[in-house]
Amino acid sequence: MELSEKAITWAKDAIFEYGPKIIAAILLLIIGLWVIKFFIRSMRKALSKRDMEISLQKFLTNLTSWALKAMLFIAVLSQLGIESTSFVAVLGAAGLAIGLALQGSLSNFAGGVLIMLFRPFKVGDTINAQGEIGTVKEIEIFTTKLLTFQNRLVIIPNGALSNGNIVNYTAEGFQKIVFTIGVSYDADIAQTKEVLLNAMKKHEHVMEEPAPMVELVNLNDSSIDFTVRCAVVNEHFWPTQWALLPTIKQDLDAAGIEIPYPHQVEIQKES
Repeated sequence: MELSEKAITWAKDAIFEYGPKIIAAILLLIIGLWVIKFFIRSMRKALSKRDMEISLQKFLTNLTSWALKAMLFIAVLSQLGIESTSFVAVLGAAGLAIGLALQGSLSNFAGGVLIMLFRPFKVGDTINAQGEIGTVKEIEIFTTKLLTFQNRLVIIPNGALSNGNIVNYTAEGFQKIVFTIGVSYDADIAQTKEVLLNAMKKHEHVMEEPAPMVELVNLNDSSIDFTVRCAVVNEHFWPTQWALLPTIKQDLDAAGIEIPYPHQVEIQKES
């Protein structure tokens, strides 16, 4: 009888002592999870409005969600009266050890985040980076994949990519084709400029604005050099460049304008 009375008394004391803490911890957990869910939903909408990469959106929202849930878990433990100082210290030490072990990977991770945030290029752009030229096929957190003109897949670590020089050929929506054409000194300058200009203008993919241009740039030993420039939208750049050179050669031949070639003169001395 005395034993049962002691058990009842202990249970009452435990309820009065721990009951409010448990109820408060449960309420804190429920409200905290609801607030985190609302915050993550709002964060996802804000990131979507900024037109951010989908992979970066998922990563940032997941990382924020786990960080907030870890903080909530520590707060719930504290509410129950459990010391969380040692737990936080263990988490900090584990994080430091992981960071040192994955130093190179963290550099690539940081580079991937920077690339996705500042967007120096996007999927489909043609870039020159780390000695490689190709079209961006995929941007991941740790690496970026390029498809070269030889149909080779190049995987570049984002750490090196974000810290190096990047040339984006297609960022402006169009590119300029630039040729240097040398003609004979016998050629008429005005006529030559007209022939070269018409050769570009008659091509269907050459843009009217910015207008094609031809300028005399150099007087060589055996030729007069002209710079030929025209703008073409990205998708027609290579076909147009390949088509223009034969057109220019044919039009110069038709106009009787000679393209000189190097001559070698031999002087023989009589013995």
